Amino acid sequence: MTMDPLVLMTDVDAATDRLLATADGLTDVTAPSPLPGWTVGHVLSHVARNADAYTNLLTWARTGVETPAYPSPEARTAGIEAGAGRPLAEQIEDIRTAHERFADAAAAMPAESWAFHLPSTGQSAAAVPWARLREVEVHHVDLGAGYTPADWSDAFALRLLREIVTGAAPDAPAMVLRPHGLEHPLTIGDGATAPVIGGPTRALAAWLAGRGDGGDLTVAPDGELPAVPKWK
Repeated sequence: MTMDPLVLMTDVDAATDRLLATADGLTDVTAPSPLPGWTVGHVLSHVARNADAYTNLLTWARTGVETPAYPSPEARTAGIEAGAGRPLAEQIEDIRTAHERFADAAAAMPAESWAFHLPSTGQSAAAVPWARLREVEVHHVDLGAGYTPADWSDAFALRLLREIVTGAAPDAPAMVLRPHGLEHPLTIGDGATAPVIGGPTRALAAWLAGRGDGGDLTVAPDGELPAVPKWK
């Protein structure tokens, strides 16, 4: 998958269109989602507010005026809760217009602004389109409406897998990952005595993201898969 932020925006556009098509077929925003404690409406509300959060970061990069993604963690939670119970049509329109604001913010970025270092993320603004693509693709799965990690592209799944591995917490269980078709393994923690887990890239990425049960993965030596969290 390309690292060019403007090219990645075309992937964000397409992913958003797919999510909106799925959302259009939903019937009950109060139904539980696969995410513990969240309804389908919570997922939709989060997708919209996340677009605005990333619009804020691009505005910060373009103007130099500090504009955090969210005023605080509490404000993030409150924004999701406030929108979760709205009618489906309102939720869909909210996602659509929030995406348009994000796309407009990306289009307004001068070339040099993509290199702006965002203190809140520890990365340059060029990483924001990928972050938005990740949110849309993963939370599309969280709608529980037929879109699964099997629908992710190979490029997306591999980049998500690499991101999870490189960003693993120090206390994450050690493991050696062997995605099918990848010459070199990916390692979390001390790989010297860690179990080797193999399987399709999509399945590995989904499992590590808490969006798959790992049923089609192998473990050597024989044993149980380590427990991994499901993030929101």
